[in-house]
Amino acid sequence: MAKKSVVARSKKTPKYSTRVVRRCFRCGRKRGYLRDFGLCRICVRELARKGEIPGMKKASW
Repeated sequence: MAKKSVVARSKKTPKYSTRVVRRCFRCGRKRGYLRDFGLCRICVRELARKGEIPGMKKASW
């Protein structure tokens, strides 16, 4: 979990557009962020395993 102050700072509009930091809205993680879902890779995996992301299921073969 990211600190509340870090998450709040990333929500502010940056001076330059290249400084935008995208964070997972669930846990606040900035690394491993997937734009399609707005989540980090860990949260995507957890939610996909539970079946909470429509159209996504865990692969097994």
